[in-house]
Amino acid sequence: MLRIALPNKGRLSEEARDLFNDAGLEVRSSGVRALTASLGDEFEAIFVRAQDIPEFVADGAADVGVTGWDLVQESGRDLVSHLDLGFGKCRLVVAAKDDAGITSIDDIGTDEKPARVATVFPRITARFFADRGRPVAIVPVSGAAEIAPHLGIADVVMDITSTGSTLRVNGLREIETVLRSSAHLVTARQGPRDGDPSRVRELEDLVMALASVIRARGQRYLMANVPRAALDAVRAVLPGLNGPTIIELSENGAFVAVHAVVDADAIYRTISQLRALGGEGILVTRIERSVP
Repeated sequence: MLRIALPNKGRLSEEARDLFNDAGLEVRSSGVRALTASLGDEFEAIFVRAQDIPEFVADGAADVGVTGWDLVQESGRDLVSHLDLGFGKCRLVVAAKDDAGITSIDDIGTDEKPARVATVFPRITARFFADRGRPVAIVPVSGAAEIAPHLGIADVVMDITSTGSTLRVNGLREIETVLRSSAHLVTARQGPRDGDPSRVRELEDLVMALASVIRARGQRYLMANVPRAALDAVRAVLPGLNGPTIIELSENGAFVAVHAVVDADAIYRTISQLRALGGEGILVTRIERSVP
C-alpha cells in the first residue's frame, strides 16, 4: 500500500483533500488533528508540514508526496514530479523598494558591496544570484520578507506571490520572476520505497486517477438536438475528444442528438453557435472523471 504525504494545513491541504475525494479516495481520519488517515481504503496518508514533505519522500518515510514545486526546489532533494496538480499556483520573484533605483537583476549588488537579500528560500536564492553572477548576502527569514527592506535589514527580497498585491501594498516592485510553482505529485527518483512492483503499479493508477479528475475540471459534457441538415457545421463547432457522438432520434428524422466533451471556457460561445445553427434542448453537465 502506498504511503502518501499530504500537507497538514492551509490551502494546499484543503485542495489536496478535495482532489483525492473527487478521485474516489476519500480522506478518512479519526479526527481533524489525526496524523494519519485512510484514502478510500486504497492508500495510507500521513499529514505533515508542506515544507517537510520533500524530506519525507526523499528519505523513504513516504512513497509519494503532494507539495509545492517551490518547496521541492528549495529542499535540494532529488525528487521527480509525476503530475502538476494545478492548484497552489504562485511565483517566486525578486522585488525591491519602489524608490531603490533597481530595475533589473544587474542593478543588484557589487563586489565591493554585495546586496542583502531577505528570503524564506535561501538555497534557491543563492543558486539564482550565483548563476547570474551577482554578489549577494542571504538574510534568512521565516516569513514576512516584504518588510525587510523597510527595516533596513535587506536591499531586496525573494518572495512568493500569487497576484503581486502584497508586494505592491508594501511599496515593493517586482524585478524578475525566478520560478513558477504549483502543487505537484512527487516521488524519489528511484520511485516508491523498496522498488516494490505492486507499489509502482499503484503509483501509475494514482496518477491516472488524479489526472482524470484534473482533466475533467476543465471540461463539460454537452448534449443538444440539432438539425440533420446542419451536421457538417455542428461538427466544426463540436470537435469534442473524437468528434461529437451522433444519436438518431426516431421520433423526428429532421433532428439528431449530438453529445460532445467541450472545454469549460468555450461553453458560452459553443451554445451560442449551436443555437444559431438551429440547435435546441441544449444541456450541459459537469464531468467527474475524464480518461482518454
